[in-house]
Amino acid sequence: MGEVTISGAKNAALGVLPAALLIGEVCTIENVPDILDITRMKNIMASLGVVFQTVGHDTLRVDTSGVSTFHATGDEMHRLRASYYLMGALLGRFHEAVITFPGGCDFGNRPIDQHFKGFEALGATVVIDHGCIHLKAEHLVGAPVYLDVVSVGATINIMLAAVRAEGLTTIENAAKEPHIVDIANFLNALGADIKGAGTDIIKVRGVRAMNGGVVHSIIPDQIEAGTFMVAAAATRGNVMVKNVIPKHMESLTAKLLEINVQVEERDDCIHIRPGNGPFMKANIKTLPYPGFPTDLQPPVAVLLMLAAGVSTITEGIYDNRFKYMEELRHMGAEVQVNGRTAMIEGGRPLSGCTIKALDLRAGAACVLAGLVAEGETEILNVQYIDRGYENLVEKLTALGADIRRETRTFCEDSND
Repeated sequence: MGEVTISGAKNAALGVLPAALLIGEVCTIENVPDILDITRMKNIMASLGVVFQTVGHDTLRVDTSGVSTFHATGDEMHRLRASYYLMGALLGRFHEAVITFPGGCDFGNRPIDQHFKGFEALGATVVIDHGCIHLKAEHLVGAPVYLDVVSVGATINIMLAAVRAEGLTTIENAAKEPHIVDIANFLNALGADIKGAGTDIIKVRGVRAMNGGVVHSIIPDQIEAGTFMVAAAATRGNVMVKNVIPKHMESLTAKLLEINVQVEERDDCIHIRPGNGPFMKANIKTLPYPGFPTDLQPPVAVLLMLAAGVSTITEGIYDNRFKYMEELRHMGAEVQVNGRTAMIEGGRPLSGCTIKALDLRAGAACVLAGLVAEGETEILNVQYIDRGYENLVEKLTALGADIRRETRTFCEDSND
């Protein structure tokens, strides 16, 4: 039996680090994943005056006392979707923020109007000029905010600003993802007063001051855990996935059982083993948490390609998240895409060839396809994969995969 240990959650760490700006003091963050997105966030925050000290393998000492600017307009902003959390953090600390528009994977329309709606409800003005977003508030005052659509980013950003507002802010139709709870727990440890994180109504009572000296450990990465669970299932492996929170994986676990994969949950790990007999077809629809995660849609699509019969995946979050299917067609996948629905005719072998990662999770799907395909698969644009998976090659190799990284010279797309 092989074992793999899951790293800290990318999406939690990308919210916790900007949240540290609210205190203007020192705090310590443990279980921080060593991935490209975190490097970019650190570079952006360092340009504002934040000092990072690495302590051990996965721990950062974060000193935000030297930050004296609310301008975050460097080139790295275009490369990182989560850079928009600097809006809420800087607005909360300085009552003003100027940032360039964030980048991120191209899944179609991903507006940030709900972020603006929340900031305006708290008393900020929003002005967009020459590609920059300028937020300013004489006073931040708590207010009710109803999100027209469930938005993880808007939920977090409004929390960041609201912790320093006067009075009570109520966020209704809030997102409930595990990393929202983790960020709220970190803010509360700093002295914030947040209740209801993990439900669809979050109440934030503003505080005048927040304190440093806190040590916070990032939760395990739900999506990395799911990727390894699916990889183990697809290769019919016997793998113990360690450092996970099984409750966060319930929607995936239910589908793996339906597909005929054995899943055994323990306190902080999940054991994946082959089921008796072939993989079974399944229908999946991605939804906000606790529904099936959109970020696990591409890896699971590869697993369904191994199941005889027609499986369907309906994308309930993003408009355009099936572009990677064209790459998998090069490997022999039989897939028909109609808008937000993909129909997969499974049971046919995949064959190795040269394909390219189009975004982070599509890149993970390419790796999984290579693991189960006949022959050798070459995957280009692996910088996308580096955005969210720590030591992916090393972890897969330790489980017995025949995979290696080759260094090539490439021109990176700034909108990744």
